[in-house]
Amino acid sequence: MLSSHTLSIAIPRNWVDLYETIWKPEFFPKWASGLSKTPLEQDGNIWRGKGPLGAVKVRFTEHNPFCIMDHYVDTGLSKEIFVPMRIVANGTGSQVLITVFRQPLLSDDRFAQELEMVKQDLQTLHTLLTT
Repeated sequence: MLSSHTLSIAIPRNWVDLYETIWKPEFFPKWASGLSKTPLEQDGNIWRGKGPLGAVKVRFTEHNPFCIMDHYVDTGLSKEIFVPMRIVANGTGSQVLITVFRQPLLSDDRFAQELEMVKQDLQTLHTLLTT
């Protein structure tokens, strides 16, 4: 079993409206720097892009009524990495949650860096949707 840490951010938008705005794979590169620095290109049910460490392949959950935005990232360095992502109601706004699983052999420092990157990505998403 992998250890994990869940990060979240409140966004002052209706949770269903927020999901409908950001669920599409094409939207992720606008805020998720760890996923792709370039627009993602669809290849069947796989999306390809260029992440911080090179080429990435990503699979996303299908559009759904539960505001689940899980994705699976393959950097070619190890097995596919599962990234659970949810949008839940928070009063009249939303809470965006991303769980980061610590991958085997990842140092404490590197895991802390990954968590910081996700935290910054969530802040970028907040800024993108509220300014």
